[in-house]
Amino acid sequence: LRKAGLGILANIPGDAKAVACIEDTAVDIKDLPEYIDEFDELLKSYGQEPIYYAHAGAGEIHLRPVLNLKDREDRQLLHDLTKASAKLVKKYNGALSGEHGDGRLRAEFLPMMLGEENYALFKRIKKQWDPKGIFNPNKIVDAPVMNTALRYDEGQENRRFETIFDFSETSGIIGAAEKCTGSADCRKLNTAGGTMCPSFRATRNEKDSTRGRANALREFLSRNDSPNPFDQEELYKVLDLCLSCKGCTAECPSNVDMAKMKGEFLHQYYQTHRVPFRSRFFGWSARLNKLGSLVPGVTNFFLKNRIFSGMLKLVLGVARKRSLPLLHSTTLYKWYKQHRPQVTTPIKGQLYLFCEEVVHFNDTEIGIKAVELLTKLGYEVKMKPWTDSARVHISKGLMAEAKKTAERNVKTFFPLISEQVPLVGIEPSGILGFRDEYISLLRGELKGNAIKLAPHTLTIEEFLHREIERGNITSDAFTEASRKIMFHGHCHQKSLSGQEYSAFIMSLPKNYSVETIPSGCCGMAGSFGFEKEHYDLSMKIGEMVLFPAIRGGDPSAVVAAPGASCRQQIADGTGKKALHPVEVLWEALA
Repeated sequence: LRKAGLGILANIPGDAKAVACIEDTAVDIKDLPEYIDEFDELLKSYGQEPIYYAHAGAGEIHLRPVLNLKDREDRQLLHDLTKASAKLVKKYNGALSGEHGDGRLRAEFLPMMLGEENYALFKRIKKQWDPKGIFNPNKIVDAPVMNTALRYDEGQENRRFETIFDFSETSGIIGAAEKCTGSADCRKLNTAGGTMCPSFRATRNEKDSTRGRANALREFLSRNDSPNPFDQEELYKVLDLCLSCKGCTAECPSNVDMAKMKGEFLHQYYQTHRVPFRSRFFGWSARLNKLGSLVPGVTNFFLKNRIFSGMLKLVLGVARKRSLPLLHSTTLYKWYKQHRPQVTTPIKGQLYLFCEEVVHFNDTEIGIKAVELLTKLGYEVKMKPWTDSARVHISKGLMAEAKKTAERNVKTFFPLISEQVPLVGIEPSGILGFRDEYISLLRGELKGNAIKLAPHTLTIEEFLHREIERGNITSDAFTEASRKIMFHGHCHQKSLSGQEYSAFIMSLPKNYSVETIPSGCCGMAGSFGFEKEHYDLSMKIGEMVLFPAIRGGDPSAVVAAPGASCRQQIADGTGKKALHPVEVLWEALA
């Protein structure tokens, strides 16, 4: 409840937000019941409804009144409430700062809490050791009134913009940025686990944290009267190192979605700037692969040729050390039409396999094994002709193209998909777009259809997990040989699904053991790690946890990763070939 509380309060719609002004008060535990009763009456006298969460066992209470700090009366109420609570804490001989410290928020009331003589003594000590006031000036001593220099101006109204993504739930993109409460969960390092925020973990720069980006967006967009306030080089630089990993959507207490805001920002920025050729090229990659797949051998010859590939990388600004993804000798849909594996046992169910650009052109072998695995296990696999997933378009800010793709995919699959016949995807970032961005890209009836379609779009690991739980798939279908697997989860899988599904299904064979690497983002993030200016950062992120874990792991263990980008990053960083979890199970078939 405590963990969820901050996010729930931070996501209240509108300008009135839960404000951290009575966040840290602590009293002796024996006084807590009387203190709470009196505190309740105090809040009600100010028209506030108390919502408590946190360390009651330590006599400490976290509470956030709901205030609109753009409103004059609520700005004054912020001060009055905090002062009244300080007096109450003083009455019970408690601590105004039980956990988080004083700072600008509570320093105004320190003379009252400590006594004027003690406060004067602290000021003398501060002056003695910091005569020029260099360290934290006006933060503890000589602090200004606590409701001055607030995040918002009095009477401030957020400017509304026509956006491709639907930000109506937050009253616009500025409201989406305002969800950031500054809790700094995005500043945790890789030793703390999780994914957010990979670039900050590598650079340790505030501008590269989710909080830094949200604050920059909020400031530039709300304090700018230019025709296109998105046209800011500073904002471009601040958002440049966002890997769109989606970690913030799950790990930020306020669920700030920086990947979505970055995609929208780039789209708006490109209204007054030319879209870079490299971004266009990556956006065209599926169409170019379609052309190249007509003669895959010739295409791969040039992609592997040192001279031609070197020239291509130079023109595109791709890192020289990166190998370019090759095409398979056939495409998945072509193979499917030619072979159409048939279930030879009683059919347990039907599904559509999402034939998106990566599995269709590049990772065709994984797609083939997925079809064979599912068929062998008793499932009838259907497939529509390949379609783009819009993942590259979204990451590059090519939002008009992304919207068209989302419309086409929802129109195609909505009449076909249900709980009984789900849409199953192999590449996490491709299939999870149905559950995430598509809903926000569409409007009207199509949006409604996308919402209904979303629960029935599953990663292949989710689907297999569901069927195992239902007893439709058992370990009897697989080998009894022993195998160790080191598993790295995809960022979108961790944020929007769960990497435990992959670990679970790979543990199904009786003597298979899976070790989940406590890695965050691998550092590749689609095209991000290909770009020459991002290559070093990309590899630095990989070196934080993932690469050392693989190099130092059991050399006989198989490395598994569901993301195509992750598998390439592992190959480039460690020289080991990683398998998709589907391949692990396909090889384990009895």
